[in-house]
Amino acid sequence: MFICQIFSKLLLSMSLMIFISSIFFLIQDKSMIIEYILMDIQSSSIMMTFLLDWMSLLFMSFVLFISSMVIYYSEEYMFGDLSLNRFILLVVLFVLSMMLLIISPNLISILLGWDGLGLVSYCLVIYYQNVKSFNAGMLTALSNRIGDVALLMSIAWMLNFGSWSFIYYLDLYKEDSIMGYISFLVILASMTKSAQIPFSSWLPAAMAAPTPVSALVHSSTLVTAGVYLMIRFNFIFSDSVKIWFLMIACLTMFMAGLGANFEFDLKKIIALSTLSQLGLMMSILALGSFNLAFFHLLTHALFKALLFMCAGAIIHSMNNCQDIRYMGNLVNQMPLVCSYFNICNFSLCGLPFFSGFYSKDLIVEVMSMSVLNLIIYSLFYLSIGLTACYSFRLSYYSLNGSFNYISLNCLEEENKFMLKGMLGLIFFVVVSGSMLMWLIFPSPYFICLPLNLKLMALFMISLGVFLGFELAKFKINYKLKSLSNLTLSSFLATMWNMPVISTLGINFYPAYLGSIYLKSFDQGWVEYYGSQNLGLNLKFYSKLMQLLSSNHLKVFFMLMIFWLVMILMIF
Repeated sequence: MFICQIFSKLLLSMSLMIFISSIFFLIQDKSMIIEYILMDIQSSSIMMTFLLDWMSLLFMSFVLFISSMVIYYSEEYMFGDLSLNRFILLVVLFVLSMMLLIISPNLISILLGWDGLGLVSYCLVIYYQNVKSFNAGMLTALSNRIGDVALLMSIAWMLNFGSWSFIYYLDLYKEDSIMGYISFLVILASMTKSAQIPFSSWLPAAMAAPTPVSALVHSSTLVTAGVYLMIRFNFIFSDSVKIWFLMIACLTMFMAGLGANFEFDLKKIIALSTLSQLGLMMSILALGSFNLAFFHLLTHALFKALLFMCAGAIIHSMNNCQDIRYMGNLVNQMPLVCSYFNICNFSLCGLPFFSGFYSKDLIVEVMSMSVLNLIIYSLFYLSIGLTACYSFRLSYYSLNGSFNYISLNCLEEENKFMLKGMLGLIFFVVVSGSMLMWLIFPSPYFICLPLNLKLMALFMISLGVFLGFELAKFKINYKLKSLSNLTLSSFLATMWNMPVISTLGINFYPAYLGSIYLKSFDQGWVEYYGSQNLGLNLKFYSKLMQLLSSNHLKVFFMLMIFWLVMILMIF
């Protein structure tokens, strides 16, 4: 318990100091590059480089603040765990990896942080040691290895420039054809870490980790590392690459929004919601507005971390039940947690004057001003409607109705440690949008759109709320709409069969062919003509030679007859 208090206070104080520094750097428009020489070999220097500017410092302060609240929250959530100290140290190690990734302008040190994130996240996902956790951990680790390989290949390509500090070459990259390859590899790495199509299946699977891990790792650090890398590299992407990437991001956003409406696991719904918001960040990044993507990344990190913490408090109070169909009438039993939960849901939907509204509304209006095709435009607005749809469905299931199939005595009371951890975040969930808006965009955006486009977002949100209500009607005598067409529902709920494609779809045929080869060759003909038969033949001939060389009279007599017959046949 003591370790939670120490690390929570330490990270909180560091967050405050770094936040003040970031405001100073932002106002003064400063950037600082610190180079530390690790060693000199002949004429070559091995240096560690750190880039400190308002963007890296602001992101670091947010990550440290969220992690301090999560560690404080873990004190109660993980109460009774025999290896709590190991858990907290793993979380701190994860935060340190994230810090290294944020402040590195060098691809080698970025890879160190990137691989650190992948390794520690694997250790955290398999923390509850059961088959489901192991499978989820392997899927997470192997999906992220693809991105690691892409980063390693981009490091190899950058040998053409003489240094791995990409920050020095961003202007040169625009004119260089080699950069086309590097931009493709960086996008591939970002897609794996931020779980874009076709690497989306690991994010819901990673919910096998403890809820504090989900609140930190799968909302504001690991999954946003890909977005942050793209923000750093945003100057080098060509228009053709951006259009291709925009389509993938919009499809991810749409797919995750659809899947969340058919899911019943509380944590998986929030994971799919994270996936949808990552698609939103990536799509606005592909349109060229990297400042807006960073703005939404920060606001989303706050309300999504709190949403996971509220979900954890509900699961903890309901004796580890995660199915939302059992969560009726919680507002009477857990009023404060439900209030926080719905504030986060409203912020996610973009309700005016919550933090999510400032970034999301701006993103939608900037997208409306871009010259795009109808497919992208439709996917964007449909995804916004689906966000409202699954958020309302979640609120409806948790607040409305009586105790759905669970007796009253199953519920525990709200815990003060959890509430204090959540209390630190709720203030920023409400005010951070306007605060960051004034900081990042000191001169306001003026967006002039016709009335129907201005009202389009509001119309789609209203439509989403209505559909969410229709999909989620819950009575004992009422058949759910999703059950009337079970094939389509299961297809959409499993993210267009992506988990099957990512797991069994990849290894089924190699494993099947392997079993055939094992039976036919290794245990079949190769065994017969190879080791086993060879051994039998050698054994037979050695016995024969042993018999011939044992000086028996009958053997000599038989050999004499054999040679006489041979001589007679020849002559």
